[in-house]
Amino acid sequence: MADFRAIADALKAGRAPVVKELVTAAVAEGIGPEAILNQGLIIGMGEIGELFKNNEVYVPEVLIAARAMYAGLDIIKPMLAESGVKPLGVVAIGTTKGDLHDIGKNLVAMMLEGAGFKIVDLGIDVGPEKFLNSVLEQDVNIIAMSALLTTTMPGMKNTITALEEAGIRDKVKVMVGGAPVTQSFSDEIGADGYSADAASAADLAKTLVAAL
Repeated sequence: MADFRAIADALKAGRAPVVKELVTAAVAEGIGPEAILNQGLIIGMGEIGELFKNNEVYVPEVLIAARAMYAGLDIIKPMLAESGVKPLGVVAIGTTKGDLHDIGKNLVAMMLEGAGFKIVDLGIDVGPEKFLNSVLEQDVNIIAMSALLTTTMPGMKNTITALEEAGIRDKVKVMVGGAPVTQSFSDEIGADGYSADAASAADLAKTLVAAL
C-alpha cells in the first residue's frame, strides 16, 4: 500500500530523490495519480506552507520542498492529463509592469501549483494587456499580481480597469500581494483578495475559485 505520509514527509524535508522513488513505487502499485497528488504531494506542500506562514521554516526550505514536489509531480502530470483530472483552477501570475522582482511571485506560484492549481506564469514586467490576454486565451479564472516597488503598484489597478473595459471583470478573480501591498490598497483598487505571504495565497485562491 502506498505510503502517502512518507511522500508528504519526504517532500517537507526536501528529499527529491526519495519523493521520486516513493511516487514511482505508488504508480507501480496501481495507485491513481489523483490520490498521489491529493494525499501525498498536496498534503506535504500544505504543511510546509503552514510552517512557512508561522516562521518555522524560511524561503530556502520552501524552495527545496518545492523542488521535491516537482520531482513527484513530473511523474504523475502526464497521468493526470490522461485521466482527465481537472486542476482546482487556472491562475495567471506575474509581477506588474516595471517590476523585475520574481522571488515572491515564484514562491506563490509553487504554493499554488502544490495546492492543485494550473499555473500560467507570465513572468516579470507584465502589463495589463498580457494579463487580459491570458484570461481571453487560456481559460484563466484567477489573476495573481505581485509588486515589490510602490512605483509599480498602480499597474494592479490598471489591469483591473482593463478587465472592466473588456467586459470580463466578472469572469475572473484578482488577487494581489507583495511587500508594499496591503489589504486596504487591495480594497481601494477593487481586487478580490490580498495575501501577505505565499502560503496564505494558496488558501485565498481556493476561496476565490470556489466563489466563481
